Amino acid sequence: MVSFILAIIALIIGYFIYGAIVEKAFGADEKIQTPAVRLEDGVDFVKMPAYKIFLIQFLNIAGLGPIFGAIAGAMWGPSAFLWIVFGCIFAGGVHDYFSGMLSVRHDGTSIPEVVGQYLGKGFKNFMRVFSVILLVLVGVVFVTGPASILKGLTGLNITLLIYLIFAYYIIATIVPIDKLIGKIYPIFGVCLLVMAIGVGGALIFGGFDIPEVIPANLVNMHSNPDKNPIFPMLFITIACGAISGFHATQSPLMARCITSEKQGRKIFYGSMIAEGVVALIWAAAAMSFFGGVAELNATMAIEGHTSAWVVNEICGSLLGKVGGLLAILGVVACPITSGDTAFRSARLTIADIFKFDQGPIKNRFIISIPLFVIGFILTKMDFGIVWRYFGWSNQALATIVLWTSGMYLVTKGKKHWIATIPATFMTAVCTSYILIAPEGFKLSQSISYPIGIVSAIVAMVIFLIAAKKVETKAKGKI
Repeated sequence: MVSFILAIIALIIGYFIYGAIVEKAFGADEKIQTPAVRLEDGVDFVKMPAYKIFLIQFLNIAGLGPIFGAIAGAMWGPSAFLWIVFGCIFAGGVHDYFSGMLSVRHDGTSIPEVVGQYLGKGFKNFMRVFSVILLVLVGVVFVTGPASILKGLTGLNITLLIYLIFAYYIIATIVPIDKLIGKIYPIFGVCLLVMAIGVGGALIFGGFDIPEVIPANLVNMHSNPDKNPIFPMLFITIACGAISGFHATQSPLMARCITSEKQGRKIFYGSMIAEGVVALIWAAAAMSFFGGVAELNATMAIEGHTSAWVVNEICGSLLGKVGGLLAILGVVACPITSGDTAFRSARLTIADIFKFDQGPIKNRFIISIPLFVIGFILTKMDFGIVWRYFGWSNQALATIVLWTSGMYLVTKGKKHWIATIPATFMTAVCTSYILIAPEGFKLSQSISYPIGIVSAIVAMVIFLIAAKKVETKAKGKI
């Protein structure tokens, strides 16, 4: 229990201290007019109050991620707490802040175009394809997950529920951002926060035995440790709540709505910290509700016992009927709202690539309909497979965005380490994972780990060489 409370306090302190350091490194300037002010179009570039933007950003980046991912990550034990805290403060918060603020500085453009500004045309073209694929995968994940929960609650046919969710997605993707998202998403954001606070409060005051972060507990507690080593599996499983590339695809949506660069820390870094708190609460709940980590692993091994099942059990037991209904609303509605913004981001990414004006509604349909068709086809795949590929591609995207952030700092003549150290670590994570994972090359740890470490070192060396060229070029212009 003590470790859990200290972890939450650490996240809050991290926002005020390290968040301020990140903001200063970027150089937020309230005198610079934001895209919402300069490029307002009534569709995607729309000024909104900061509190609304924070709640929308929080809702967009959260969804099922910090809940389902944290529950799955809890199967490794209290090591999950450390990853959430350190990952959120030093990697995820940095990633989210820079992805949002770099979009602000570049007319609210999508993340592939931002990457191209600092890492070159090759990375830009790769990111264009990669990010659209990731966004469609996210949309699919956030269709099948809520549909499975709703099926359990209503008994309705899951295919019908998928059709209904997709119909909603089409509407939310097409209409101006302030007409639907700006009006109801802040409410759902509050629901998600209230649900998390309710579960957290029940854990603290209900006397649950939450495992402590002590040396004896920092071992691999997974039921199948040989196939699921802590490194890199835990760092991919818990993405949202620690660091997630998906956030970089969502940040430009709100970058087109903020009215001052000084709002960036609250909206981008702050929403990441809030998501970390949610992840901590659900990891703690999963570890303690069933009697311990071993019992959680045993429970998850039973057929039909998924993360969605765990959410239903915990909410219904800890919060009662009214609180349970609110919690289920959050778990069902919030991922749906992340799914539609994933498709909206995919639309804007493609529009940015082809410079395709999104003012006329027919232009929005031209891009969106093919995306929904592809997404519907992917819902026929096994959810577990889609989630694993989403997890790896998610972290790979985050890694690229961190390297981009480092190069931005180099171009501004500032120290790049706040971005490049986590980028180096995540390079090792992603490389090792794809070599070890069942959906990857299925190699041994003795092979995968050295290759992962060498890849990270090589990436840092390449970055330093490129940074030196940028610095030399800049000095030549003085």
